[in-house]
Amino acid sequence: MLIAFQGQPGAYSDLACRNAYPGAQTLPCETFEAAMEAVREGRADLALLPPENSIAGRVADMHALLPDSGLSIIGEKFLRIEHCLLAPPGATLGTIKRIHSHPVALGQVRKLIAELGATPVVEYDTAGSAEIVEKLNNAEDAAIASALAGELHHLQILRRNVEDFEHNTTRFYVMAREPLHLDPVTPDLMTTFVFDVRNVPAALYKALGGFATNGVNMTKLESYMLNGSFTATQFLAEVDGHPDQPSLRHAFEELAFFSTEIKILGTYPADPYRLKQRKKNG
Repeated sequence: MLIAFQGQPGAYSDLACRNAYPGAQTLPCETFEAAMEAVREGRADLALLPPENSIAGRVADMHALLPDSGLSIIGEKFLRIEHCLLAPPGATLGTIKRIHSHPVALGQVRKLIAELGATPVVEYDTAGSAEIVEKLNNAEDAAIASALAGELHHLQILRRNVEDFEHNTTRFYVMAREPLHLDPVTPDLMTTFVFDVRNVPAALYKALGGFATNGVNMTKLESYMLNGSFTATQFLAEVDGHPDQPSLRHAFEELAFFSTEIKILGTYPADPYRLKQRKKNG
């Protein structure tokens, strides 16, 4: 199996692929669109792409690409982000003066930067920062990246888990050319879809009312502008269940009455991480 991801070898997306599908080969791609294209063209079997992070929020580029990707979501995976402070052999915490990484990662290790009195240096991604530090080969330069990136670029780990918050977790969609064909009575299913509401008063309120009256749990609802317009809005939503279950089917019927378009992006099993969190939170 070959799985496409956005980023360089050693990126957190690469690590997520390896954790989710041990033994699979990974295909680094420069952009999310390139990773999707690899699957559409059959050069990769799956793509693992992140729609959101528990700290940084949603990945806007992914949301813009999802409706017209031509792919189906067939699963979700979660990766606990464990930032490592990586440096060339011989470096110590006392020698570090500059810390390189993606701006989001740098924003997640502010306490470490302050502790070391180091200067943050913005790079284009975490794995790329590890590559840069390897080439610099200077005891004063370190990178914030995954342990996998450190291994690939021959860097030592000066400190593990340097992120400011322990709940730093990224969610990934598993995307394929064909949708899953699941029995509607299968437990713990989720459905992701996008819809455009009609331009009438209270359209969104009325469109969503069907989910409440039919007892459907909605776990996600996000809006974003269509084609840069301030008057046309698209919504991405996720609900529990299968579209062919009576309750969800009736909810979609009500949604259709107040929407100009509904597109189901995928129905798939909820990840065990999600189910564990639900149980934990009651």
